[in-house]
Amino acid sequence: MKKVEIVASGNELLSGTVLDSNSNWICKKITGIGGHVVRSVLVRDNIDAISSEIKSAVDRKTDIIFTVGGLGPTADDMTLEAVSVATKQKLQLNTKALELIKAKYRELFKKGHVNDPSLIPSRKKMAILPAKAIPLENPVGTAPGVLLNVENSTIISLPGVPEEMKGIFEGSLQPFLKEKFGEASHIEKAVFVDSDESTLAPILKKVCEKNPRIYIKSRPKGFGPDKFIQVSLSIVGNSKVAINDKINKAVDDLKSALSTARLSIKSIKE
Repeated sequence: MKKVEIVASGNELLSGTVLDSNSNWICKKITGIGGHVVRSVLVRDNIDAISSEIKSAVDRKTDIIFTVGGLGPTADDMTLEAVSVATKQKLQLNTKALELIKAKYRELFKKGHVNDPSLIPSRKKMAILPAKAIPLENPVGTAPGVLLNVENSTIISLPGVPEEMKGIFEGSLQPFLKEKFGEASHIEKAVFVDSDESTLAPILKKVCEKNPRIYIKSRPKGFGPDKFIQVSLSIVGNSKVAINDKINKAVDDLKSALSTARLSIKSIKE
């Protein structure tokens, strides 16, 4: 299973001004294709802070490291400089990235979104990448994403604007993701139980022992008349049929154990 880490940067994230929905979205997508997100951090717009996290992730031999934010034209967009520091690769003008940016500004000019399509210095800045980096087309905004292979890791830098980040992830990044993750799939089901977590704990332990490949997690939803526990069961594998059979067996084992303990199921979510 491929290990993934996420480094999201932005002062606005740590001040609470902006919610980091990007990392949550990436976690869901990576889990859905069979990856395993082992770490996700928020850091300020600071070269040392960003580069330190990237270097640590590379040292841990993390398969894929996502950076999110800091690719734009302004002075506080410094992620690629941080990648350069962490990987000891010089920054240089990337001709392919420059062409992508040129084309995007011509398109924006034709639509009347900008007054001048010229590549002024702040726009050229978005084409200055680490030496061996590969630009990823941004179908929504102007800053290309960036892919860089270093040692045992691949660093993928995405914009912080959610629509742009998603556009690159779902578009130009897909060939890389399919090559890395293949046909792996993730299945999750939720069983809602009328109980409290302490009563449920020994039951879940037995179900886990009978189904070692299934990850089972209980999530309490308060006390009182509306109390219930959400039990999530999930599995990752290369065969959808095989993992579907395994998770169905685990759900059946859980239902049987709950029935024996005289605990009722409120509902099951596929």
